[in-house]
Amino acid sequence: MAESELKVVLLRYTHAAEEMVSQAARLCYSPASIEDLKSQVENKDQTAFIEKLIDMHHLSPVEHISFTFGVEGISRACSHQIVRHRIASYSQQSQRYVGQHSKDGGTFDYIIPPSIDKIGKRSWFIDKMDTIQKWYDELVEALGNTGEKTFEDARFLLPNATETKIIITMNARELIHFFRVRCCNRAQWEIRALAVEMLRLARQSSPHIFKDVGPGCVMDKCPEGKMTCGKMSEVREKFRNLTRS
Repeated sequence: MAESELKVVLLRYTHAAEEMVSQAARLCYSPASIEDLKSQVENKDQTAFIEKLIDMHHLSPVEHISFTFGVEGISRACSHQIVRHRIASYSQQSQRYVGQHSKDGGTFDYIIPPSIDKIGKRSWFIDKMDTIQKWYDELVEALGNTGEKTFEDARFLLPNATETKIIITMNARELIHFFRVRCCNRAQWEIRALAVEMLRLARQSSPHIFKDVGPGCVMDKCPEGKMTCGKMSEVREKFRNLTRS
């Protein structure tokens, strides 16, 4: 069996991010030179100013800082949703060049949706993944024997459950939007789990920028209208305490 688990690592982020945001925002309203503004914010507490910016939804300054995450243990179904966020950069493991087997040489890594367990179909699902691996191996061998490209065309057999790895870079404004829509209870379960973990890591590095960030209902009324989950109080409490988990 080769079931995968979600793993998220914050690989890089803008150094002195909150100073950078503060300097960019102050520039909009100050006649001071760049060097003077730089000296005004360096090594000084920017907490109140940053929180005021976020409360005002003056978000263009936060576009100057970026965060890069390494992600493992998500499905291709999840990655197809992620790349719909266009103001970002992505590098994803290729099924064209990387053969699909687990680290121990067994079945390719894959994701099992929680609903499969709930209906008692885990063993059934695993058996189907094992079967697909056999078909994949058979096709790789057949293509290789004829001189055709192997992994490139054999991948057409692989399911959306297949695990993938991806590196994601977003500026902070796009991240705030990403969290607003993907941390919501109405988001698909897998990308929601990913978004929540990314937010937890982002808060650790830039706590004042991401302090009140989360799904749309955290700072405002629920944007889902009649489709609301009806759990605003519970959701707000969860995201207030997110970095404590």
